Amino acid sequence: MRGLAIVVAALLLGGCATAIPRLADGSVAAGEPARTPDVYYEPSPPEVVEAMLKLANVGPGDVVYDLGSGDGRIPIAAARDFGARGVGIEIDPRLVAVARENAAQAGVGDRVTFRGEDFFEADLSGASVVTLFLFPSINRRLAPRLLAQLKPGSRVIGHYHAVPGWTPDARIRVRGRPLYRWTIPVQAGATN
Repeated sequence: MRGLAIVVAALLLGGCATAIPRLADGSVAAGEPARTPDVYYEPSPPEVVEAMLKLANVGPGDVVYDLGSGDGRIPIAAARDFGARGVGIEIDPRLVAVARENAAQAGVGDRVTFRGEDFFEADLSGASVVTLFLFPSINRRLAPRLLAQLKPGSRVIGHYHAVPGWTPDARIRVRGRPLYRWTIPVQAGATN
């Protein structure tokens, strides 16, 4: 019984984060984040990525910013599958290196940029779409920045967690995961 408890504890603790992906040569990129990241790396499933971009009505005229972009799958899919430009904001330099390599392998390195930055300090004003897979407390902290920097009509797409105080103009479920869309300016007042 004690062995089972140890296994369950290890799964619970170890299941909170996905390991940093390896580069094509099998190595892990060098570097450490400037500070402890606000969220752990957990990649969105491909069906969820596609649904997020469809929910945002992404097209060739869009610039999609993914905050906490991890391995780059959302900006890469925006460029490859929807003809948009993509920008990933990621604090972990190891993930930035992986994302850049993934973009090159996908053939979209010329339409996707990955910036090693803190999304609380990044300039988001160039985005027409922002995607979030962050905790509600982080979404709440980002909300004033999004409202201040994004142009009216820009779309914000949340994966799994809403932005507290914002009322979504669309909500769907994919693989049991809620997705939310808000259009700037959002209507404040509802708690999600």
